[in-house]
Amino acid sequence: MSMPTVFLSHGSPMLYLERGVPARAFLATLGEILPRPKAIVAVSAHWNTERPAVSTNARPETIHDFYGFPDALYRLHYDAPGEPALAQRVAAMTGAAIDPSYGLDHGAWVPAMLGWPAADIPIFQLSVQPNESPAHHIALGRKIAALREEDILVMGSGSATHNLRALVRGAGNDAEPEPWAKAFDDWLADTLEKGDEAALADYRSKAPYAREAHPTDEHFLPVHVAFGAAGKGAHGRALHRSFTLGNLSMASYAFD
Repeated sequence: MSMPTVFLSHGSPMLYLERGVPARAFLATLGEILPRPKAIVAVSAHWNTERPAVSTNARPETIHDFYGFPDALYRLHYDAPGEPALAQRVAAMTGAAIDPSYGLDHGAWVPAMLGWPAADIPIFQLSVQPNESPAHHIALGRKIAALREEDILVMGSGSATHNLRALVRGAGNDAEPEPWAKAFDDWLADTLEKGDEAALADYRSKAPYAREAHPTDEHFLPVHVAFGAAGKGAHGRALHRSFTLGNLSMASYAFD
């Protein structure tokens, strides 16, 4: 059985410290609900490059790529090893540049630390290119689809909706999501379940409230990479769906 690929909504870096949050509870089960991977290729919304890049650091540092958070968050470290040889292969498969210094940003280490807290699975990153189209990212994922047969997990990490200016500060996790966010989130679930590649690639014109859900593309592009990495004819299935802060979807999906 092939390894599925996944897209995870990672939320705020504070998610790791927050208890009683449905999305955090879900991410903490990743190691139980997924087959144990030999390695993880993390495609984070927070590593943006002009052309694809792969990190080859044997000991990737934990990057605290955020400001103004509690000190406890900056003391967190995820000390999983890298996998330079596999990273070099991924670079060759994708035509990506090699970055020997980049570590793990919070789009990678927050879900990894929750899902595999022992930090004993090698992990490295593949960047996204916000200047390129969703179709480019589906094609990028497809170039590494063969990794599924080697029990290697392609883990896209971003956000199913991501409009920080529209967040309803103080809205709890139990609050009803705003209608526009729910409409986009429902469209995404239906589109992924159908495996509608054309609609996913053209989400800007096909999805309701696409501009409100994603003023910029970078947090949505990991969906496209994970979808592509599952191979042609892939379908998505929801692993988790919830909202926080009024309109931030924490939905996560598996593709196979």
